[in-house]
Amino acid sequence: MPRTRPGRVRTKNTNRREPLLLSSMSPEDFNVRPGEVRSIACPDCRTWRRIIGETVLKIRPHGLDRRAEKGEGHPSCPGSDQLVVVDIDVRRWQTRQDRLLRDAMPQDNRRAAQQFYKPLPAPAAPVSRMAAEVTLETTRQSYLAHRKGCTRCVGGQHCTDGGLLARRFVRALGQEPARREAREERERREQRAVRKRTAPAVRKAQWATRGGKQVETANNRCAERIAGSVSEFRGPQLPLEPLRVTT
Repeated sequence: MPRTRPGRVRTKNTNRREPLLLSSMSPEDFNVRPGEVRSIACPDCRTWRRIIGETVLKIRPHGLDRRAEKGEGHPSCPGSDQLVVVDIDVRRWQTRQDRLLRDAMPQDNRRAAQQFYKPLPAPAAPVSRMAAEVTLETTRQSYLAHRKGCTRCVGGQHCTDGGLLARRFVRALGQEPARREAREERERREQRAVRKRTAPAVRKAQWATRGGKQVETANNRCAERIAGSVSEFRGPQLPLEPLRVTT
């Protein structure tokens, strides 16, 4: 299991340089992800080295990668014990790095964090199982076509398919009056709806032809009524007293 604990700073020595600010470096030259070992590319030898310390951060002492000549020891890198200051927003830097890694990944290797599967459509029913509209004419034609081509359907005798078609035709024949009445009722409703939509226009046209001064004259005309006469709206005059018949 990799070690995530930061290394201990065993000495207070530094390389006496100005602290290295992460904001002045390329975002790809250091790693300060939470929970991972902090590392940085040494500005002098350009090799990845650990960043040690908790409050005071420094580049871990290291030597140069080139081999020392005979009679000489391994020279130390001038970037050892370089002070490092984290002056960036780690969360924003991590978000940007994740985006760069995702964009740099080949298209075949990209995969969403959560997969969404589109449900497959249900297979269509075969033609033999499709429920067609059953009408009197369709059942009659089907029955007659079967009777014409079937040798077992003679007279009042039917085969299995012929009996099924005959019963279907008889059922449709019995349902035809109710179906006809429903069709007529639907047509009447449609006609009422059409008349309702066109009624304002019809009344407007009637008023244009028969209204105006003629209606006003008829309303203002008053005829004198003869005293004792009965209005034509009341009918003949009837006795008010009960009729007593004497024998």
